[in-house]
Amino acid sequence: MFQVGKRRLGRDGPEVSAIGLGCMGMSEFYGSGSEQESIATIHHAIDRGVNFLDTADMYGVGKNEELVGRAIRDRRDDVFLATKFGNVRGPNGEFLGVKGDPAYVRSACEASLKRLGVEVIDLYYQHRVDPNVHIEDTVGEMSRLQQEGKVRYLGLSEAAPRTIRAANATSRITAVQTELSLWSRDAEAEVLPTVRELGIGYVAYSPLGRGFLTGQFKSPDDFPEDDFRKHHPRFQGENFQKNLRLVEEVEAMAKEKGCTTAQLALAWVLAQGEDIVPIPGTKHVKYLDENIGALEVELTSEDLKRLDAILPPGAAAGERYHVRGMETVNL
Repeated sequence: MFQVGKRRLGRDGPEVSAIGLGCMGMSEFYGSGSEQESIATIHHAIDRGVNFLDTADMYGVGKNEELVGRAIRDRRDDVFLATKFGNVRGPNGEFLGVKGDPAYVRSACEASLKRLGVEVIDLYYQHRVDPNVHIEDTVGEMSRLQQEGKVRYLGLSEAAPRTIRAANATSRITAVQTELSLWSRDAEAEVLPTVRELGIGYVAYSPLGRGFLTGQFKSPDDFPEDDFRKHHPRFQGENFQKNLRLVEEVEAMAKEKGCTTAQLALAWVLAQGEDIVPIPGTKHVKYLDENIGALEVELTSEDLKRLDAILPPGAAAGERYHVRGMETVNL
């Protein structure tokens, strides 16, 4: 069975699997799932060489970290574990805003270590930038946690280039995570050139456009009631139909290439540079295997030109988050 190779996170960062596993959907947002299958999916990922696991304290209001912790209890040394802090939620799941003050950073880290059942977090991200706290203060505390051996590497998620520069000048940032896929190409303009200049690794989340680029969804009714995509601008009304037509072109090309639509979309992300590590999320073993198969899809320069023509930057209809969500990105 094909084993996943490695990619380096940044100029002098750690080696991780060329594809990671996003664990968010195992606990929330994408409809209900089975904990048993989620844990089996994590174990299967590790067996196939996918060692880069991504979670956050807000997913399932802590439950996702607990699930990942249970899954890796006997396999801690086989895993490169990333989690995040900064999106604050109440006991009923309500969003309470973004926090990045030093006291909060420390308390969030301690809580994550406990839920994960580990002594050290491999990569600790600020999930969203707190506009009311200087990034130097947030990263300063993250750096102290690093010096104390509680975290190994530091990361930022959805930060603007100026914030990335200021953070990296305070303490070495190993990875920046933002959304990158055929229908979310904003990062290409400024974020990717910035991290490349600074020697920071780039982690692409939602590389399959929250599942839309798999070609599985033909109508907004295909989503269960408790799926957050029902309320997502790109999955509604006219936007849905416009985006569907774009995906159908990708689907036709995938048929010609002899791969699935998801594999073609993921292969495009992988082809954007050896310094990019996508973290497609799934809670099913079969989709994990399908995603790994994208590493074997070879795209020619003609293939890449064709995909660029189908989905150039800005082609997708609708914002990538609702209004409140868009207010917290690129800060």
